[in-house]
Amino acid sequence: MGVQHQLPRMRPLSPRKSAIVSVLDVGTSKVVCLIARLDPLEPSAQRARTHEARILGIGHQRSRGMKGGQVVDMEQAETAIRLAVDAAERMAGVQVEASIVCASGGRIGSQQFAARIAVGDRSVSENDIHRVLEASCARTGAEGRAALHSLPTRFSVDDADGVRDPRGMIGAELGVHLHVASCDFAAIRNLGLAVERCHLGVEAFVAAPYASALAALTADEMEIGATVVDFGGGTTSVAVFANGALIHMDAVAVGGQHVTLDVARGLNIRLSAAERLKTLYGSALPSSADDRETFAIEQVGEETGRASHVPRSHLVRIIRPRVEEIVELARDRLRNAGHPTHAGSRIVVTGGASQLTGLAETARRIFGGQTRMGRPAGVQGLPESARTPAFAAPVGLLVYPQVAIREHFEPSRARLQAAANGDGYFARVGRWLKDSF
Repeated sequence: MGVQHQLPRMRPLSPRKSAIVSVLDVGTSKVVCLIARLDPLEPSAQRARTHEARILGIGHQRSRGMKGGQVVDMEQAETAIRLAVDAAERMAGVQVEASIVCASGGRIGSQQFAARIAVGDRSVSENDIHRVLEASCARTGAEGRAALHSLPTRFSVDDADGVRDPRGMIGAELGVHLHVASCDFAAIRNLGLAVERCHLGVEAFVAAPYASALAALTADEMEIGATVVDFGGGTTSVAVFANGALIHMDAVAVGGQHVTLDVARGLNIRLSAAERLKTLYGSALPSSADDRETFAIEQVGEETGRASHVPRSHLVRIIRPRVEEIVELARDRLRNAGHPTHAGSRIVVTGGASQLTGLAETARRIFGGQTRMGRPAGVQGLPESARTPAFAAPVGLLVYPQVAIREHFEPSRARLQAAANGDGYFARVGRWLKDSF
């Protein structure tokens, strides 16, 4: 068992206080920065959210220096982040010091752990919950991996299983089932350094499929059970919910940019032209009109102004196999992890690549469940152009502070001492900044 790398954890948001929050989604195809004000809502049993988010500023840039959700060029990634953050700050009229950052790369995966502690036939206290959570976390370290989320899925008090909140219950033993979502530490470290180079702190890292689910799923869907499939530019990730809890996450390093590459290679055109054709004419489903509809292309190496005409059916034949492959990969990963979809399953597709014509229908056919598009909901002041599945993850980052309390517990003295001795995330970043500038 390796040393577990500690990532920054967000402190819970007070349900009675307003706050200004900055979030950053650094993806393979775009970088989005949102600045919003979170105002408390009246408590309601029908509503999971504690605050109403109102957008103050938005910055949107084409991504640079990213591949498969990971940093491959630090300077280019830093430039794209700076431009997005600067645009959001100018619009909001505020300067941000730290952001909640979306993580989509680094082979996101899930593990389940369980632990039990003795409580001695008395009422379960907050300290008991912290102790049992830490007991389960003690075994989650893995070489080269970092825990993005440590979420209890259910508690038990003696023989009573499926307990959501054990506080105040009386018993001899307290147990917990913990879902830990992790990623490669090298990937998350480099993403954090790209953000730090823009003189921004990282309040927390949030896995992309979890963030998308927070924006796109209703409380009822989380309770009944639903699977969110986030089709990004460089990765396709999934998040599975049941009984109101996140129980599984996974990701594959294939996404919308691979479709664009296939189009560029298949038609021998530039990547920018391939992206345009995919957006305007692309589809994952053939139609009877495809052979009659044509478009002009300029192939690489041909004389400027010399165009060829290609039927839309040729473009569909390039796109369809790759889209089916991506959806089948996600389906097989779910099946192998013990979460197969069936006719009654709820599938919610999000992400920029999900807007490709025919993708939702392809997902419905391959997953075999009830499929719908997941658009961000419950946020005031979001421009019409951003009310699309492409913005589900950044909007979900605004919801995250309202649910961060689910995974917040005080670390033991040993862990605090390790951080004080210079082994923590901020200590490492501090050393890097000191050595670099």
